[in-house]
Amino acid sequence: MFERPRSGERAVLVRLGLGAQVDPEDLQEFKQLAVSAGAQPVATITGRRERPDPRFFMGSGKADEVRAAAEENAADVILIDHALSPSQERNLEKLTGRRVLDRNGLILDIFAQRARSFEGKLEVELAQLKHIGSRLVRGWTHLERQKGGIGMRGPGETQLETDRRLIGQRVKTLTKRLEKIQQQRETGRRQRAQIPIPSLALVGYTNAGKSTLFRSVTGADAYVADQLFATLDPTVRRITLPGGTAVVAADTVGFIRELPHELVAAFQSTLTEAREATLLLHVVDAADPRREEHIAQVDAVLGEIGANDIPQIIVYNKIDRLSMEPRVDRDASGQVTAVWISAEQRSGLDQLASAITERIARFARRARLRVPASAGALRSRLYAAKAVRAEGSADDGSIELVVELPDVELLLLARTAGVQILEVQAADMPCAPGDAYLQSTAVSSATRLR
Repeated sequence: MFERPRSGERAVLVRLGLGAQVDPEDLQEFKQLAVSAGAQPVATITGRRERPDPRFFMGSGKADEVRAAAEENAADVILIDHALSPSQERNLEKLTGRRVLDRNGLILDIFAQRARSFEGKLEVELAQLKHIGSRLVRGWTHLERQKGGIGMRGPGETQLETDRRLIGQRVKTLTKRLEKIQQQRETGRRQRAQIPIPSLALVGYTNAGKSTLFRSVTGADAYVADQLFATLDPTVRRITLPGGTAVVAADTVGFIRELPHELVAAFQSTLTEAREATLLLHVVDAADPRREEHIAQVDAVLGEIGANDIPQIIVYNKIDRLSMEPRVDRDASGQVTAVWISAEQRSGLDQLASAITERIARFARRARLRVPASAGALRSRLYAAKAVRAEGSADDGSIELVVELPDVELLLLARTAGVQILEVQAADMPCAPGDAYLQSTAVSSATRLR
């Protein structure tokens, strides 16, 4: 159903500035998108308009210029860095005699090439079907309904109506399959919540270096390439932070300017890794002159998927291109807000791990526990993890410790022979008897890590 562009397909790129001149950075990003899709840019047309033209999006003179450039360079496709209406797309195709693809269609095609998992392929196909559903036109007419007398009537359904019906049926099928996959994911998530391990999600603008950082931190064999949307399917790995705290890290799809709404809607289940995370690592290309703008665009998408309230650490990557040394930024209260690193050079990763450990510790509970005097190794481990806040001795010679640890670590301590949990409290809750809290490995919604 979908014609994927052939590798090296010759393309004319078109970018208009609406109410302003074309930003060179926007044009460069669009060229990267075209190359990522497998196109070979042979000409670039730019211009300025106050508002889009209802017929061609661009003016008729600019449309003729695009047609001439396509003919002169023997282009196979015309790529427009704007969202076109179905009629504008058809009018340009009729004028130029070549396929026309707008920005949304181009990004959808890249996603179709990069999706590897079964779920990812279903999500991309669903987004494609919804995108082209309004762009169907007559492909043939010999069986369409005709006016006239006896013998001149068609079979009752045109090809256009048949295509729309088939697309509608396929959309329903894909939606049901994705709902089933989402139910399976939710079941697994509820099971993992019984032993709540803090989770990290790497988010950021596409090509900021998320997958490189993920591979450097976890050792996972994640695909890395200097191109847009190199990674689509989320990869999840378990890692151990300094002090022994275990966390789950997830690499997610990159965001981009004007990300098609079809993709945001279709990838809701994939972006759940970000929405359900304990802490977000917002990876930013430190060498990009538009990094602040990219941060704002990523935050906007996070807000759209309901993840804007999750705590963040901004990870400024690629500092080797700026000849900078790694550093950690803090706010007025001393909380870590940003870490400057180079994932490719593995510079600053120790500072990042310490910053994550520090921020994760803020989700910990304070507990009072009793351990036997012979548990010197356990006591030493707790001190090494910097979890001990106070220590005292009981009348029977045992040791009482006040510690701050994540829920999962407290649950493990509760299962350790000789350890007795006396009290557990959260930062905003009074002390509660430890036995009541730790009588089951299940954690209620009110006490889950946020």
